[in-house]
Amino acid sequence: MIISGGGTGGHIFPAIAIAQEIKSRVQEADILFVGANGKMEMEKVPQAGFKIIGLDVAGLQRKSFLKNMGLPFKVIKSLIQAYSILKSVQPEIVVGVGGYASGPILYMAHWLKIPTLIQEQNSYAGITNKILGKRASKICVAYQGMEKFFEKDKIVLTGNPVRKDLSDLPLKRMEAAQYFQLDGDKKTVLVMGGSLGAKTLNETMISNLSLIQSNPDIQWIWQYGKQGQLKYGDTPYGKNIKGMAFIERTDLAYAIADVVLCRAGALTISEVLVANKPCILVPSPNVAEDHQTHNARALTDQGAAIMIQDDDCNVKAIRMVLELIDDATAMELMSKAQTSVARPQAAALIVDELFKLIPKAA
Repeated sequence: MIISGGGTGGHIFPAIAIAQEIKSRVQEADILFVGANGKMEMEKVPQAGFKIIGLDVAGLQRKSFLKNMGLPFKVIKSLIQAYSILKSVQPEIVVGVGGYASGPILYMAHWLKIPTLIQEQNSYAGITNKILGKRASKICVAYQGMEKFFEKDKIVLTGNPVRKDLSDLPLKRMEAAQYFQLDGDKKTVLVMGGSLGAKTLNETMISNLSLIQSNPDIQWIWQYGKQGQLKYGDTPYGKNIKGMAFIERTDLAYAIADVVLCRAGALTISEVLVANKPCILVPSPNVAEDHQTHNARALTDQGAAIMIQDDDCNVKAIRMVLELIDDATAMELMSKAQTSVARPQAAALIVDELFKLIPKAA
């Protein structure tokens, strides 16, 4: 089988979780990833132990007409590459998880009459998945109400796959304290802007350093991302702030965190829900169809999160974090709400649907 997509951790890590679930059931399963050359999946997928081939594909640049001049040629080239891969591998099924590579490989799979499964992570489907969904065999979604984007009888509510190591987090708190060189008894805030970092969250941390440092009983883990490495990497921020470009042991970061301040990407939200951590979400305004705001509202409507607009983050976020972490009742209510919407078995449910589309696996 082929799993296609990537571009960000929000697409890559769910894809890896699906592949790992497949391998846990059928060790001899032959899984090939198809990604986009130059994107982070070309590094992360091999690190997870899977094969990957890259397409020469790029997406539409919404803010630059000139950068789109060569797009038609790249699309045609990627379709030819996708056709060649499919004819060579002859997969029994193709899974699309979103990202640049999903479009060409799923389109050609439909043309070759190969069954396809789409894993839609967001509460607001993007243009590509809405088009591909018309011919997909099955669409696994993470939110209610996706009938406005896809045919109702194709939809299965599964949730988004997360890393298996997010289980038993309370037992890992002291291990996490040692790993991050923090105090396991102190209240801890985790600030994450995704694997690349988030400019707004980074600037919020810098602008509020005096407020953060004036509360020494609260410690902070701050992932400023690869894009923030040069700007923030070599600066001392005080004993109660642990800054880093990338958190390798995300499970330990969640284990020690009492409150999470983060973007509202689909993977991040799913991880926070499974980890059962009270959170403040700051949707990115720089994403297609403003889907992060839709993601966040799906949680805030159920009392499972607090949302702050990007423009208000610098002024409000840190103060709201400090208020929340000091309000045991509010944190408990939010945790209970999260339990009702979290779907820790998402990868297993998706693979169940995937196997139903392969006659000899059903």
